[in-house]
Amino acid sequence: MTLGCLGGPRVDTGVLKSGRGGTGQLVRWQLLLALRLKEGALSRECGQPLEASRRCTALLTPRSQDFSSPEWSDWVTSYKVMVSNDSHTWVTVKNGSGDMIFEGNSEKEIPVLNELPIPMVARYIRINPRSWFDNGSICMRMEILGCPLPDPNNYYHRRNEMTTTDDLDFKHHNYKEMRQLMKVVNEMCPNITRIYNIGKSHQGLKLYAVEISDHPGEHEVGEPEFHYIAGAHGNEVLGRELTLLLMQFLCQEYLARNARIVRLVEETRIHILPSLNPDGYEKAYEGGSELGGWSLGRWTHDGIDINNNFPDLNTLLWEAEDRQNIPRKVPNHYIAIPEWFLSENATVAVETRAVIAWMEKIPFVLGGNLQGGELVVAYPYDMVRSLWKTQEPSPTPDDHVFRWLAYSYASTHRLMTDARRRVCHTEDFQKEDGTVNGASWHTVAGSLNDFSYLHTNCFELSIYVGCDKYPHESELPEEWENNRESLIVFMEQVHRGIKGVVRDFHGKGIPNAIISVEGVNHDIRTASDGDYWRLLNPGEYVVTAKAEGFTSSTKNCMVGYDMGATQCDFTLSKTNLARIREIMEKFGKQPISLPARRLKLRGRKRRQRG
Repeated sequence: MTLGCLGGPRVDTGVLKSGRGGTGQLVRWQLLLALRLKEGALSRECGQPLEASRRCTALLTPRSQDFSSPEWSDWVTSYKVMVSNDSHTWVTVKNGSGDMIFEGNSEKEIPVLNELPIPMVARYIRINPRSWFDNGSICMRMEILGCPLPDPNNYYHRRNEMTTTDDLDFKHHNYKEMRQLMKVVNEMCPNITRIYNIGKSHQGLKLYAVEISDHPGEHEVGEPEFHYIAGAHGNEVLGRELTLLLMQFLCQEYLARNARIVRLVEETRIHILPSLNPDGYEKAYEGGSELGGWSLGRWTHDGIDINNNFPDLNTLLWEAEDRQNIPRKVPNHYIAIPEWFLSENATVAVETRAVIAWMEKIPFVLGGNLQGGELVVAYPYDMVRSLWKTQEPSPTPDDHVFRWLAYSYASTHRLMTDARRRVCHTEDFQKEDGTVNGASWHTVAGSLNDFSYLHTNCFELSIYVGCDKYPHESELPEEWENNRESLIVFMEQVHRGIKGVVRDFHGKGIPNAIISVEGVNHDIRTASDGDYWRLLNPGEYVVTAKAEGFTSSTKNCMVGYDMGATQCDFTLSKTNLARIREIMEKFGKQPISLPARRLKLRGRKRRQRG
């Protein structure tokens, strides 16, 4: 339900939070919600006291996009509203001489906006459902859109005010405005930024990305590559705006010579893709923050959920392991994409194909895809291994590393690990410090996280940055403050573990060499210049480098607690067979494979005996 000016700050009864007025003054809400159930009992399941002086003008119900399950069929079809300033005396909102009956929902996907007959000022509100869906029960998600009134006597409002000193563009950007903002950042910092696109959406919108590096446009040997992706679900817009704010912030702080940001930019190649599903976003943008639903803009234009549209490589790996790699062995990394997935007839979004090509082209080490509707960091695997289960822990061989990466974001977020905060919906992630194994939450086949881990070198995590998928524009400064430090800290984790270059005896880098860590059943490979990065927690590791045609090499590599990857280089010598082939090619002779030569000698001996 909404008390306040249309387009103003809101409060959800399902997810209670602080809002920001247009004047920048923090409004500390309190709401008292009482629902009359069939038995006449009172329920406080959906709300708790919130307090603020408000000029009330409109009602909005509900925002089904924020429910934890799209399968619920419970909604209210009509209700009355009562207001109070002391929580004891209640006045029913009237329309003329009689009580006003507000129209609720006719189905669960479309929000309903109602205006109060006249503006009202109130501190408390009570909602009285009159009718509900026949085959369901009472369930409401109401929002309060209000214009804050000054309260000079409330000291706590001033003391708890959330402010930001960052001079950034805090607004929602449609596609054209997003492109223009990228251009502004590029013009401000031309020496460290580059705009490029990784492909096009179904509707032909370019999927723009911004690269931030001291040498944009080129991969530097020894420098790790990092990415943020946002907007896979077009209606989860907070991640999109956070990435746009992040690129502005990095540019400004680099120009201001912030030592931390300068070091990050000069030692990391950062890629930011703010809108993977721009077609979906444009649909959600039309509805706006107040009228966005659970599904409006979630999928691509052709109805595909990008979040689980990647090839399922987990099943290929696990079935091979169950068969003990018979009849053929499946590697524990760089698993090939099935041929059916590559066919034109496969149900694969063009946006998905663009991301896959992007990740195959650039040797990403670490990445985060920003999502909305929760406050938690999910790490792979996202798919359960047991066919008959929908939830179970499904750890990767790098589970300890993933747990640390998830915690690095959650622990530096202002709210994720705060035990005092209210849960977004029904899940309480506090027991794991704001982190969760994806499969233990809900199983997803073909997720970006699992695909990235099994097909590339990149460790990918899903970062749910806020309870509200589409917060009001006035809330963006606070959301930025909630996530700013976490966004930077997570990028810095790309420098944990070991790094190095695998070379031959002539000093030339060996591409596609395999880096194995003893005790960890997951390998990574070197990039085209022979350089590699292996994310590891502090400790001592036995590391082996091997490549086709070369003798493998093993050494001990120590990872410390200080930030910065340990240098661990390898020099490999060619095998005798590789040397023979090299000499024969040099003199214009075709190398002879040993098995073929043995067969030829055996045939000659038989003829001699005969």
